[in-house]
Amino acid sequence: MAQQLRVLQSLWAMERRLADEGEWPLQTQLAMIRDAGFDGAGVRFIDPVFAREVTSFLRAHGMIWQAQCYPKSLDDLKPVLELVARLGADHVNLQPDVRPRRLADCIPLLEGWRRLAAEAGVAVHVETHRDRMTTDLFFMLDLLDCFPDLRLTADLSHYLVGREFAWPVDDVNHAMIHRILDNAWGIHGRIASREQVQISLGFPQHQGWVSLFMGWWDYGIRSWRKRAGPDATLTFLCELGPPPYAITGPDGRELSDRWQDALVMKDMIRALWDRIANEPQGALPH
Repeated sequence: MAQQLRVLQSLWAMERRLADEGEWPLQTQLAMIRDAGFDGAGVRFIDPVFAREVTSFLRAHGMIWQAQCYPKSLDDLKPVLELVARLGADHVNLQPDVRPRRLADCIPLLEGWRRLAAEAGVAVHVETHRDRMTTDLFFMLDLLDCFPDLRLTADLSHYLVGREFAWPVDDVNHAMIHRILDNAWGIHGRIASREQVQISLGFPQHQGWVSLFMGWWDYGIRSWRKRAGPDATLTFLCELGPPPYAITGPDGRELSDRWQDALVMKDMIRALWDRIANEPQGALPH
């Protein structure tokens, strides 16, 4: 087998949150994801009933899933790993829902979560995310000094907004993002500007930011392909969140169609993967 890309859709991103219309039923959401050609979904594994229903559908249709969790303590990961043992998962996506100010306070948690994951034989990726242990780019780089082999899920939108990079992004900031990507074993797909964590892919004024993220994802894919095994799978989760992530107008409705943007993002990342995969062997990250 060759290395593969699997593009997933976040179930959180399927929420509409409209004041005058109900949510799509879960089975409708899952059918939309299947029929649109996604390879699977991001599923919260803190709700066993929900996880069981979703994974039953995905398994029946030959799709995969990542297990989302948000532990506040070492023990919070244990029931998630137990549920993964029963239901399966490509990997666990861990958002560390703690906010230590010192590296020393992070080390026991990361060591403990990694130990539990190794004992369970489950791949666990730590997500870069605001208002989490991983909220600050500089702090995250210091954590990588402590754990050079820490496997990350790279959601770069949070760092662009959090650090409010000047435009155009300079080589120093690119280098810091590249270091995050060199530890990334999965990617969460959202395009930000330096002021807004989620912008539409289609607006003309956003195309510079779209190009920026496509360049970062290009680097991340190339880096992963050099590190991963010959039959490994990289997951890319389209995660265009509902309001207030999505920008709304005075009527409370979103300014763009997130579902259509997710479909465009899916095709963009697959085209990027295909272009890289068809290049001569040994092409280096940009």
